[in-house]
Amino acid sequence: MKMSKSFKCLSVLMIAAILVIAGCGNNNAKSNNAGSGNAASGNGTDSKAIAKIKERGKLLVGVKYDTRLFGLKDPASGNVEGFDIDISKAIAKHILGDENAIELKEVTSKTRIPMLNNGEIDMVVATMTITEERKKEVDFSDVYFQAGQSLLVKKGSPITGIEGVTKDTKILGSKGATSIKNIKEKVPGVTVLEFDNYQDAFSALKAGQGDALTTDDAILYGMAAQDPGYEVVGKPFTDEPYGIAVQKGNTAVVKAVNDTLAELKANGEYDAIYTKWIGKAPAK
Repeated sequence: MKMSKSFKCLSVLMIAAILVIAGCGNNNAKSNNAGSGNAASGNGTDSKAIAKIKERGKLLVGVKYDTRLFGLKDPASGNVEGFDIDISKAIAKHILGDENAIELKEVTSKTRIPMLNNGEIDMVVATMTITEERKKEVDFSDVYFQAGQSLLVKKGSPITGIEGVTKDTKILGSKGATSIKNIKEKVPGVTVLEFDNYQDAFSALKAGQGDALTTDDAILYGMAAQDPGYEVVGKPFTDEPYGIAVQKGNTAVVKAVNDTLAELKANGEYDAIYTKWIGKAPAK
């Protein structure tokens, strides 16, 4: 009887231990499954962004309507054309197989991130500089256009770059622009005349009120396109890398964009688009 009782007690203890181990195993499995579920959910959410675009059948892209060469709306035809538009069409072709499967929506520097994050657009392709501050709000693609501060001068000017600017040079710029601060740091003592906007500054340059106009070269290229008597000179002397912005965490969309950019550069289409709008091949 004693052995029988001991055996029974041992059996009960063994069964209890097995149940505890099984219970722990189930809890671990649940925990692991939950982790996998979260990862899958994250991937699912990520891939859903691409799936949503495909289900909709068109890519919604935020672009500028007022930036010559990059995104400019023709008031007569209503068409929006420019470097950013051609890049956007290439992305639509990569994702949807049709460059015309796209809807362009106007954004400004102020509205582009809010419109992106509230779901009005899938991405922003609008001369948007990649900055650490912006990375806190959105994710960026690889650099698709390397911009920087440059100089616009009348053709034949002795100024061929920042090295030709002295304290006796009269520079034109826009009030409140960082380009004013930059040029003063580059050339201490330089004379700077500030205007309310770049168009007024350009008019002043053409009227002979200054020797050069300075700002982001993307803007300057547009001005040069307006008047062939003026040209952008020298290498950029600040770094302004443009990126394509998507909602934070949408890595599948970022990958689709980066894959598109890689393809365009590999097959020569990027150089063709660049030359078409900027008038020269990109620097290598």
